Amino acid sequence: RWRDTPCVPGGSMHAIARRLLDIRAAGPRPVVQILDRRWHRWPKVLAQSSGHKDPPTPPRHHRLSSRASFSHPTSTLSAMADADPVPGDPTLLAAAAAESDHDDTPVAPTPDLATPANKLRSWDFFRSMGNPKYHVAPMVDQSELAFRMLTRKYGATCAYTPMIHARLFVEDPKYRKEIFTTCEGDRPLLVQFCANDPEKLLEAAKIVAPFCDGVDINFGCPQRIAKKGRYGAFLMDDWETVHNLISKLNEELPVPVTAKIRVYDDLETSIKYAKMVEAAGAQLIAIHGRTREQKRASDVRANWAFINEIKKQLKVPVLANGDIRSFAEAQRCLEATGADGVLSAEPLLESPSLFSDPPFAPPTDAASPLPVEGDKNCELLLEYLELTETYTTPLRMVKGHIHKMVGPWLSEFTDLRDWLNKETYANMTADALRKWTLELSGRINHVRATEGRLRPIPRKSERALAREAAAEGLAASIAEQEREESAVAALDAKRQKVNHHDTGAETHGTTAAVVAN
Repeated sequence: RWRDTPCVPGGSMHAIARRLLDIRAAGPRPVVQILDRRWHRWPKVLAQSSGHKDPPTPPRHHRLSSRASFSHPTSTLSAMADADPVPGDPTLLAAAAAESDHDDTPVAPTPDLATPANKLRSWDFFRSMGNPKYHVAPMVDQSELAFRMLTRKYGATCAYTPMIHARLFVEDPKYRKEIFTTCEGDRPLLVQFCANDPEKLLEAAKIVAPFCDGVDINFGCPQRIAKKGRYGAFLMDDWETVHNLISKLNEELPVPVTAKIRVYDDLETSIKYAKMVEAAGAQLIAIHGRTREQKRASDVRANWAFINEIKKQLKVPVLANGDIRSFAEAQRCLEATGADGVLSAEPLLESPSLFSDPPFAPPTDAASPLPVEGDKNCELLLEYLELTETYTTPLRMVKGHIHKMVGPWLSEFTDLRDWLNKETYANMTADALRKWTLELSGRINHVRATEGRLRPIPRKSERALAREAAAEGLAASIAEQEREESAVAALDAKRQKVNHHDTGAETHGTTAAVVAN
């Protein structure tokens, strides 16, 4: 329905059409920025009514560098009534309004009017986003804007940001500028934070609230960085903190709060935990079908049966996470769990077109959809590299995506892997990466033409490759932890220096007073 109904993210047809009917003619300018080409009928109506042959060009993306650094799409729409009116064909606008009267989709209040009291909840919130089924899961350094935009083009209907450290986001402008970027086509969007302090979480969440559909809290990260920071899945031992984090946002944030959780070893505790999360105020719950200890997807299958039982007990929308490697598996998961949507993380990194229907890269063996066969991912990689030029992306994130998307072929063409790993960042330009990708694509097609192969033959044993992959994953995890620890240490040192200065000034003043007396 979201795709087939002419509407714009951030507001329903009904609300927009009524605004258009209120506009009086006064000058030739576009009525509204079209946010996504899928809403194909609105550009036609609006272009005709405003005298423009072509729909307006969407603006470039926004980067959040301060607490009030850019406007929001819905804010722009709500401000239109005060802008210069647009000449319109009353017949076209009336027809649009009449059609929109049949659209009962809930409309979230615009950021300037949103309050904790009038925000949408539960199913109204989910329906306002278009009942999205296919979600880009939150991934540290990997679900950034450029990648989100790529996956949206290939079937994803909602996306999470990377996990954001709430305290760093509030206190470190450099971190804030890099970690959170968005654009008007990047909707629906859930911004995910990790935290253990409700006040600090609320402060961070209020910064992003005008630029997203909801704020998610991470209770699912099982990595060592989460254990050290006491957040993510390691709050499963502290239900009081989990409850306080959710209820704080539910009571004081002007957009809905959601939660991403994991299951326990037993069903009873898993259900109790999920119901507590719901009672605390989570308006949507994403459930990973593995426990905190089950980190590797290859080690154990996700427990879809547990998700199905939890879904039966909850009143809010539920998303299922785990073992979604293809569009066909997404359909099986929806059927098996009864969930309202699915998330994919690691498999989506390997196959960004995973949610495309029909499949962009259909596997010859449905039981083994990964790695993606042939040079299809080279095509996607070229698209991704183009997006990174539009939406500035740190090179470490770009390299991470390259390894995930075409890594299996690099186990055969090791010289290309060595260049990617050893070349200096200064020489690793967008043009150089494009040439590298085209070289890889040419070699893959040569293998296909001469040997009939669609999959690589590693030059090393599977065991050696597994060890290398594990080592690379550990190194990335340690590097991320070191970046976070360094940032936190810098904040602590700065605060300590300020406190020491204040204490010294106070001591000096006291000594002077004693001498005077």
